[in-house]
Amino acid sequence: MEKSLPRGEVVHYILMTMKYSAFLFMLICSVCSLATAAETYGQKLNKPVTLRLKNVTLNKALDEISEIADVRFVFVGDVPENPKINLKVTREKLSTVLSKLLDTYALTYIQMENNIVIRKAIHQNQALPAKEILALPYQLRITGKVTDERGDPLPGVNIIIKGTTQGTNTDGTGAYQVSVPEQSAVLIFSFVGYETQERTVGNASEINVSLKADIKALNEVVVVGYSSKQLSQLSSSVSVVSGKKLNDVTSNNVTDLLQGKAAGVVISNASGDPNATPNIVIRGSSSISAGSDPLYVVDGIIGGNANPTDIESVTILKDAAATGLYGARAANGVVIITTKSGKAGKTQISVSSTVGINSATNSNFRVMNSQQLYDYEKSFYPAQRFDTEIPASVLSQNTNWQDLAFRNGLTQNHVISISGGSDKTRFYVSGNYYKEDGTLKFNSNERYNFRTNISHKINEKLRLNVKFNTRMSDQRSEPSGLDGALYGAYNNMPWDNPYNADGSVKRGTEGGWYGREQENFLHGWQYNQNGTKGTGYDGDINLDYSILPNLTFYTYNRVSLNNSKTEIYYDVRSKAGKGNGRLDNRFNNSRSLITSNRLVYDKTIGRHTLSALAVAEAEKNYTEFNTVLGEGLAPGLHVMSAASRILSATGGISENAFSKGLVQLDYNYDNRYFAVGSFINEASSRFGANNRSANFYTLGGSWILSNESFMKEQTTFNFLKIRASYGLTGNANIPNYQSMGLYSYSVQYAGNSGSFPLQMPNDNLTWEKARTVNLGLDLTVFKRISFTADVYNKTTKGLLLNVEMPYTSGFSSVIQNVGSVQNKGLELNLNTENLVGPLKWETNFNIAFNRSKVLRLSEGKDIRSGNLIISVGQDLYTWNMRKWAGVDPQTGDPLWEKISTDTGSPIVTTTNSYNQATQQNTGSASPDFTGGISNTLTFKGFTFFAFLNFVSGNKIYNNSRTLFDSDGSYYTYNSMVLADGWSRWEKPGDIATHPKPVFGGNKDSHRVSSRFLEDGSYLRLRNISLSYELPASVLKGVKIANARIFVSADNLWTATRFSGMDPEVVLGPGGGTSSIKYPISKKLLFGISLGL
Repeated sequence: MEKSLPRGEVVHYILMTMKYSAFLFMLICSVCSLATAAETYGQKLNKPVTLRLKNVTLNKALDEISEIADVRFVFVGDVPENPKINLKVTREKLSTVLSKLLDTYALTYIQMENNIVIRKAIHQNQALPAKEILALPYQLRITGKVTDERGDPLPGVNIIIKGTTQGTNTDGTGAYQVSVPEQSAVLIFSFVGYETQERTVGNASEINVSLKADIKALNEVVVVGYSSKQLSQLSSSVSVVSGKKLNDVTSNNVTDLLQGKAAGVVISNASGDPNATPNIVIRGSSSISAGSDPLYVVDGIIGGNANPTDIESVTILKDAAATGLYGARAANGVVIITTKSGKAGKTQISVSSTVGINSATNSNFRVMNSQQLYDYEKSFYPAQRFDTEIPASVLSQNTNWQDLAFRNGLTQNHVISISGGSDKTRFYVSGNYYKEDGTLKFNSNERYNFRTNISHKINEKLRLNVKFNTRMSDQRSEPSGLDGALYGAYNNMPWDNPYNADGSVKRGTEGGWYGREQENFLHGWQYNQNGTKGTGYDGDINLDYSILPNLTFYTYNRVSLNNSKTEIYYDVRSKAGKGNGRLDNRFNNSRSLITSNRLVYDKTIGRHTLSALAVAEAEKNYTEFNTVLGEGLAPGLHVMSAASRILSATGGISENAFSKGLVQLDYNYDNRYFAVGSFINEASSRFGANNRSANFYTLGGSWILSNESFMKEQTTFNFLKIRASYGLTGNANIPNYQSMGLYSYSVQYAGNSGSFPLQMPNDNLTWEKARTVNLGLDLTVFKRISFTADVYNKTTKGLLLNVEMPYTSGFSSVIQNVGSVQNKGLELNLNTENLVGPLKWETNFNIAFNRSKVLRLSEGKDIRSGNLIISVGQDLYTWNMRKWAGVDPQTGDPLWEKISTDTGSPIVTTTNSYNQATQQNTGSASPDFTGGISNTLTFKGFTFFAFLNFVSGNKIYNNSRTLFDSDGSYYTYNSMVLADGWSRWEKPGDIATHPKPVFGGNKDSHRVSSRFLEDGSYLRLRNISLSYELPASVLKGVKIANARIFVSADNLWTATRFSGMDPEVVLGPGGGTSSIKYPISKKLLFGISLGL
């Protein structure tokens, strides 16, 4: 369902949603994997300890061990003072020392993230007072297992019979056994860092429990740069999206799934084609010609691929302190993807299946039916010709061409994964089949993905990690040919019958066809084909070697292979076949090799913690491409050997290489003060011989005020931190060989091949460099409201632009580092727990404001790109065109603004002459703000989720109105139904939005002007879902660990004033324009997931 909504109401809706979601703050980040931290501390329990204690308290003993073993202890309860301790050990494991020490006090310990938690030991079947024992007529023996949300066992969980002191703990495998007095007994399961659960025994003899992590009690570990760090200790700006939240929308593209889920990350879809790739811009575009795509890193290595269902988490690095380690390619931000890994314990098998229907959306855009178009064209068509050229008999035909072009497509997503292992070897294996039928017929995307992640501990010092990912794809595009089914679906006249009297499909160019001379797309569909098949492989071999207890060497190595073949076939019987039949074969093969070697040092002395990182990295990329175009093929033959003529055969090789060295230092004092600094030197073959390498750096610091003594007494702020960072990063996102002098061999003379100079060399060409300042605030209040704010200023200098050259040079231009652009912005993230208890309600909200400004261009000259102008002092995406002044009430003619400066001061008048109108700046394609909001409600196994994303303040040039709203210019095209509130001029004195229609056009009213520049604001219900998790009691008999069923809908509703097909356009380079586009799909999906 779509409806119009005034811009003011769009903003009002957003503000009201913010108000009722909770105050004004937010937090980000989803829980990433804690596996890295857990492994590190697990190794510390095996650390040899030499200790001599004589008549000391337990507290003093633990302080000494903390200094020696580099661990931190946390007590649950009071620390006993007596008896005093006398203990002497030599190079014994820390775990053994702790057991000896704590047994004296009937204490035990649990390793919990960065701490070793000490608490009172609770022994199974602990003795009860005699009166209680006499009152127990019998005992019920209960067994079971306690795991976390992923099914991994939790050792050391407290299990208490409610109302007594009787209980037990889980063992190393998460298993437990306890006796209870009666069926009405209630077991309480509690563990540090997890939410407490209560379970009534009833008739059960086995009770298995899955504890949910208490995110307020944990320091999240996120992957940043070349390491993992606690979120609370970061001095940089990052956003984290968990794999669970990522997959609430069904797509095979990771970028598409991130839309609206991270502040400052603007993702836009220019097309609903399932083969299209969304556009992503982080904190505004920083370049004019070098591209604004971020750098992708998969499992610690630049590049690679990941299927959305295999993703554990996505971390988006935004400021220089976060992105700086990636140096020359980090100016546009970095997207780090971490895939799932196996856990020690029972093998887990997960199966999920999703099936649904896709349907096209057209927002507010509608074309006329047969009667509407007849009445409209009669109003301006020459009277003496109308009845002859458009007889009333046309009304007997009312073809809906959109119904013929579009369909309800099928989406399928089926996944199976197996994970598990032991303390020595862990594995994760998955397979995925995804197919999405586009809503345009003959358009589809089919993919197979397979992944294997294996981790093997060779010995105490060495671990091997092997990862392999393979994918196969088959992409089909609609094959109608030159005219295109999309254009035909909207342009074709409803008076035209697509079929002949005998039922065969009309070609569309024969007599009796009222529309423009184009091929009936149904005719082309019968014969033509357009598809691309591809395969890809990524293989990682990584080693972790512990040189010393505090010094570890890591080597990450990857080879990636990709190949594709595109076949475009136009049959001789189709218009695109041009009477000969044409076949276009395109082949592309690429490979990438990268090695990244890292040395990591960590040391804690008292309250001081120092971490050092050194990296040496090298990468080489190679691509080979070939294209062969042939013609003269018999009908139905699409094999190149059948072509009678080869029109062209082209090909080439493209290579590039990168190398990098960097160092980084992190300092932490008492978990209160943090500092980080890095230096990076990177070289690239893409740049000139004099500037192939460049230096980059980052600095950052943060202060956790909530850990200060003066904050301990207050109860409002549970966490409070301020951050600051500064750094220099680069952009190498340019084509290869831009710095080199090139020749073209595309000419011939006297039958011989010839060449001519194509590109002027520039040995000084180098990176675009961005300097970024970021200030941030993180806080949690009342244990239920978390908020993050970031303000930034990013200035990019040395923009790569074409500079005009004198004709005597033999070249028209040369690419140079000139120009500068600035982006300033504010990002807010809020997370609130509105309700807790049986009914839980959580809200997540993010909003971002960004302003760009061009600071410098070559010689101050403006750069024009279509209807956009790049001008010093203006927004990077400023519209420049004639300004619409409305309709003359007396004549019905179009009016534009004319600015005269003859008297010195500008004088604005109006004119009905398009050529006399003045071109001027008319708004920006950049939005005022973007963001998203989600609400999650859970109750007794049911979960309701709703997610909206919004864009506000951008201007869209609705180019489709040039054809459909042309005031009689294009009378052989169908026309659009006027939007609500619009009107056409009919008689003198009318105040109308549209000029009078005139056969052939009314004084160029359809040409480019701000008449077709519209508000692009929208609020979209991106996803809504309802799921139910079946109780364990229901699944017990069928040996299924967990089961979930759900129904979900994507893009169900959009509120916008935009009159075009969809308000979602590219918000970045080359964007801002909406023409006849592939509509975004609505999806209604059903699914089930099982854990075995």
